[in-house]
Amino acid sequence: MQVAAAVALTAGWVVVFFGGAALPVVPTHEELGVVLTVAVSGVAVLGASFLLAWGAETAEKDVPRAFAIAVLAVLAVAPEYAVDALYAWNAGAGGATTAACGELTAATIENGESQLARACHDANLAVANMTGANRILIGIGWAGIAVFTVWRAAKTRDAAVRDREGWLSDAVTLDRAIATEVAFLFLATAWAFFVPLGGGIDALDTLLLVGLYVTYIGIIIRGDVDAEEDHVGVPNYFQQWSLPWRPMVVLALFGYSGAMIFTAVEPFAHGLETIGVENGIPEFFMIQWIAPLASESPELIVVVVLVNKARSTAGFNALISSKLNQWTLLIGTLSVVFSLAYGQYGVLPFDAKQAAEIWITAAQSYFALAILVNFEISVREALTIFVLFISQVLLEFVIIRDIVALPLTSYELLLVYAVAYVLIGTALFAVRREALREMLGLAADAGRTALGREPVHPEYAD
Repeated sequence: MQVAAAVALTAGWVVVFFGGAALPVVPTHEELGVVLTVAVSGVAVLGASFLLAWGAETAEKDVPRAFAIAVLAVLAVAPEYAVDALYAWNAGAGGATTAACGELTAATIENGESQLARACHDANLAVANMTGANRILIGIGWAGIAVFTVWRAAKTRDAAVRDREGWLSDAVTLDRAIATEVAFLFLATAWAFFVPLGGGIDALDTLLLVGLYVTYIGIIIRGDVDAEEDHVGVPNYFQQWSLPWRPMVVLALFGYSGAMIFTAVEPFAHGLETIGVENGIPEFFMIQWIAPLASESPELIVVVVLVNKARSTAGFNALISSKLNQWTLLIGTLSVVFSLAYGQYGVLPFDAKQAAEIWITAAQSYFALAILVNFEISVREALTIFVLFISQVLLEFVIIRDIVALPLTSYELLLVYAVAYVLIGTALFAVRREALREMLGLAADAGRTALGREPVHPEYAD
């Protein structure tokens, strides 16, 4: 019945997208069609997210949990890849090389005064959408789920939540098995600081970042299957099925939910963009923040489902895995898509503003990792992440809209926040240097285990 209800939520979008049915449009109220599209596609994303979560939980019976969650993360953020790939493709098809875009003024590119200018603008939008998605995942995803987990613990009795003395000190403890994800995310973050120095996203970025993710998958797929964790509801029901029916239902849940999310999120995000632009919100702001927020919604819904089952550890694993694949695969594949559209190898260009966007995104990731390095996140730390994130977004909106005169440009604001993130993060790493050493030791042991070697840090095993 629960599966049927979730599928029913997607039925409207199936009829519209696959059946060719047209949504009603009132001639004098054209925006009604956009609103209906947002509503139907949004409900479909909701239903598909439940199916995706159930598929991932069921898969834990036969594959390592980390691998099942990695698959879940890729499917949940697939629409983000599609949106970014579209902008990167348009940039390559329009010939937006580093040299060509460098000859145009910022105003010409912003206004899209020519085909080349529009292509250069699309290249900037690809970076903006990518950085916005990554910062939302931490600023809203990590922070919000941490607070939600602590709040729900009163009912779920989640064993991962620790009651501690002090103001907003209650914390969510994380499984030390995520040391591998945290270590790889740390490496990807360190490299991201150097990406703007090359003037664009090039083959070296692709090889290194995609290589990091492939290595990560190679390690976790060799992990042990954790069949002892108790599941309830739909996953428990499907896990009782015998072979080969259980894997088949997992593939069906992954396939159907993935198709729904992939086809429905783009119209959902585009509809929100259209509504925002029609109400006076700048296009660039909508594409950097509203569209990624929409495309990240399946992931956030999945994690909420897991938290409601007192599976906050799996929820945070999903969020961290999503951040890792976006911070490696998403950035790395942009250059590939750009080159395919360009017809030969090319570097995806971006302007100084987008360089600053990459730096602040890397700095936020660095700061967030400094918080997670001791395998817990308190309510106070989560709120700090959120406040830093939302204050920067709001201040930038104020600058863009000239609501209040500030002594900073948008570019300078990004650099100020990036420096603040790095300074605070470095201070935290210094204080938690023992935790950092433990995390790296655990990650190294996971790699050795995957290669069939004995771990060398048994003191961290417990």
